[in-house]
Amino acid sequence: MDKKKITRIFEILKKDNPEPVTELKYKSKFQLLISVILSAQATDKSVNAATTKLFKIAGTPKKLYDLGEQKLKIFIKTIGLYNAKAKNIIKTCKILITEFENKIPSNRNELQKLPGVGRKTANVVLNNAFGLPTIGVDTHVFRVSNRLGIAPGKNVLEVEKKLEKNVPEKFKLHAHHWLIIHGRYTCIARKPLCQKCKIFNLCKYKNKILSDK
Repeated sequence: MDKKKITRIFEILKKDNPEPVTELKYKSKFQLLISVILSAQATDKSVNAATTKLFKIAGTPKKLYDLGEQKLKIFIKTIGLYNAKAKNIIKTCKILITEFENKIPSNRNELQKLPGVGRKTANVVLNNAFGLPTIGVDTHVFRVSNRLGIAPGKNVLEVEKKLEKNVPEKFKLHAHHWLIIHGRYTCIARKPLCQKCKIFNLCKYKNKILSDK
């Protein structure tokens, strides 16, 4: 897809939502990090339901580390893969306390050294916590990028690299938010709402659904 069409797509998405933000609820960079770790293969709604209670008593690295793995599991047991996530979160808290003075690293390489933090999680934290124009590719971004044709790829890294190349600089800061929102509420996985899509005419998806039936 040429740059003019990609620019037009993001102009439309921006007009619909000029300042998009993550739906995860947090009050600090640390809480954002924990929320994003928990959000892997889980919905933001389920994460918010758990962290609303968790962060009231353990909203810092030390308090969460002191809470311990077993008690943490009680708070997050409704979230998928909670056993592994609890173990990683406690390990991450220890590293933040001992190596980073309770501060969240502001570069991808250091973030990815934390247990439970992959490239997508690191990009989301860098974008939301530090205002960097990184693009976190989750299932929504991957699906929408391929369907639209703005960054077709067989894996998340390939899609991320193409988005970095193809998305105009002025849209990069909020690009993954717009794509997530579009994928979550319009270009949904099983039955995309093509008849309600504002960028329908710019989309390259071959299996468009043209009616509600």
